[in-house]
Amino acid sequence: MSQQAAATEAEVIVFCGVRFMAETANILSPDKITLLPAVDAGCQMFTDAITGEVRRAKAERPEALVVSYVNTPAAVKAMSDICCTSSNAAAIVASLPREQEVIFVPDANLGSWAEEQCGRELLKWQGGCPIHGRLTVEDVRRARAEHPGALVLMHPECRPEVRELADYIGSTTGIVNFAQKSQAEEFIIATLDGNARSILTGERLALNLLQHLSGVATRTHKLAAIAAPYGARLVDTRKTTPGMRLLDKYAVKVGGGANHRLGLYDAMLIKDNHIKVAGGIRAALERARAYASHMTKIEIEVEDLAGVEEALAGKADVIMLDNMAPDKMAEAVRLIDHRTVVEASGGIDETTLAAAAESGVDVISVGALTHSVKALDISMDIGKIK
Repeated sequence: MSQQAAATEAEVIVFCGVRFMAETANILSPDKITLLPAVDAGCQMFTDAITGEVRRAKAERPEALVVSYVNTPAAVKAMSDICCTSSNAAAIVASLPREQEVIFVPDANLGSWAEEQCGRELLKWQGGCPIHGRLTVEDVRRARAEHPGALVLMHPECRPEVRELADYIGSTTGIVNFAQKSQAEEFIIATLDGNARSILTGERLALNLLQHLSGVATRTHKLAAIAAPYGARLVDTRKTTPGMRLLDKYAVKVGGGANHRLGLYDAMLIKDNHIKVAGGIRAALERARAYASHMTKIEIEVEDLAGVEEALAGKADVIMLDNMAPDKMAEAVRLIDHRTVVEASGGIDETTLAAAAESGVDVISVGALTHSVKALDISMDIGKIK
């Protein structure tokens, strides 16, 4: 999030997160104004006492290097020799001279994970994430018994004896990437802790969103894999759930697809009804070109080779081959001969996608990625109440 904040061109950043993340965003973007709506939004991994304790540790071991997890206050980062994330903690530790002592703060469990990976001992500050730290061996075994075919994906902030039961250990991004590439159908991936009323109040909405968006990403992944060997790009359409277009389109990208237009303002798409109203393909293109900015792409839908020729003559930026048979698509691609981008569309699914991709089109749009996808079956189980 802090990197995204640094990448934006906005001059003011309203950071809806914990304090150390807002501080990190401000460090990365000193020329911007960073606002934190909840100034008391802290992280349970450490208390304000950590700054003084790190200062004392450095005084006691002046030759030691300090490696701090990014989940630390700015004052601790200022005393550190290097900062790390959960994904690169082991690599950072491995890069340091073995003859030097290393003070690792604030998560002792992440520190022990780095020790295991690097084969060296660290001076670990005894803090940690209470959410991951409360996960027990019994919790994991119980979940495995209820879901015997599932893989256990775990964050390195879990305790060492719990990590021994994991099939994969990695950062949040690493866990997502592993799940995307895995052939497994079921995963035990998350810990959740908090006020029971709050969790149960939000459970249904959260699961509905997660199930739907996971369904979108999963189907996109399957179709994108079919198109990939032919060099065709799989894209979505504007046929998204009302009020959820950004989420639906994000899920498509997570699944390995790409986004078509986000809205009517992104580009002009001239469909069959527009062509009828305008009086033909050439007329529709001329009217669109007269209205459009020089920055606006114009795409037109055609249904036969005669339409392709008209679209070429009218200098369309993109030609959509709508509901064409694969052999006609191939003929149209040869006719266009790389003079413009070619998109295939119209009822394409798992059974017809390969043939459409093989025709040589550049892009294949599938509205069914979002408008009629099957949601995945995801549930939340309350573990042992402690």
